[in-house]
Amino acid sequence: MSDGFVIKTDIDGFDFREVTDLLNGFGLSDLDNDKQRLVFERSYAKVFILKDGHVAAVGRALSDGIAQASIYNIAVREDLWGKGLGRTVINELLRQVEGCNVVLYTHPKHIGLYEHWGFRKLKTSYAHFPNEEHFLAEGFLE
Repeated sequence: MSDGFVIKTDIDGFDFREVTDLLNGFGLSDLDNDKQRLVFERSYAKVFILKDGHVAAVGRALSDGIAQASIYNIAVREDLWGKGLGRTVINELLRQVEGCNVVLYTHPKHIGLYEHWGFRKLKTSYAHFPNEEHFLAEGFLE
């Protein structure tokens, strides 16, 4: 990675305020800093791209590390769109869960974005949410 971008795959010494602001700003989360840190800490794979010490892009995956993985929370700062950061996050997560079947979870506004990176829509998926009203309003549920 060049142009002053740095990839991190751990949370050591990391301030989660920018991660929280980025994810919450795109409607991908509503967690506070402490819970957001726990979410990433407990994730099997994680990627942070930094620019000048600030969060530029993030993503994470849950996995058993053998057969199955799910990617979540892909976000890139709007002022850095079009620089390939989202693709870099996806590639790094796929590298960390190599050999697994991977499901990618995204906001309905971004359906189709990942198809040109080799992801295909599933026909056999269900979800259960504790706050169903929010997910209905955001367009996640039929």
